[in-house]
Amino acid sequence: MPYPTLVSAEWHPIRSFLAAFPTACFTLTLATDVAFWQTANLMWQNFSAWLLFAGLVFGGLAALGELIGLVFRRARASSGASWPHFLGTLIVLALALLNSLVHAGDGWTAVVPYGLALSAATVLVMLATAWLGRPTAVRHDLRPAAHFGDRRDV
Repeated sequence: MPYPTLVSAEWHPIRSFLAAFPTACFTLTLATDVAFWQTANLMWQNFSAWLLFAGLVFGGLAALGELIGLVFRRARASSGASWPHFLGTLIVLALALLNSLVHAGDGWTAVVPYGLALSAATVLVMLATAWLGRPTAVRHDLRPAAHFGDRRDV
């Protein structure tokens, strides 16, 4: 006998977990850029470059999962905030990629001023994108699912 669940398994897809990594990585990139700006210690530049790389890898996977969710789930795609949220995600990834290319430079100019500005812009666009995706991230219908995998949102 299947046990009823409050939320179906498909409501919390893997892309929700993957989206946390680029958020942390891009925010920490801004912090390490500020640390490099204040100390000129090259260790912070290396941290920034690795954080950007990790954020881009997991952000690309999260964006791919979000695109698949938008294409194959009619109810999610028809909601007003889904496509602008996805577009915001692509803008964040484009800014982070550009920032990674800037950070590939050597020494002070790899971070100050353009790397620091791009890190700040990435975090600001990420915050705006999170605000756009807020209505799609919260599900108000918590009726028990009939079985594991019940798809009420399609």
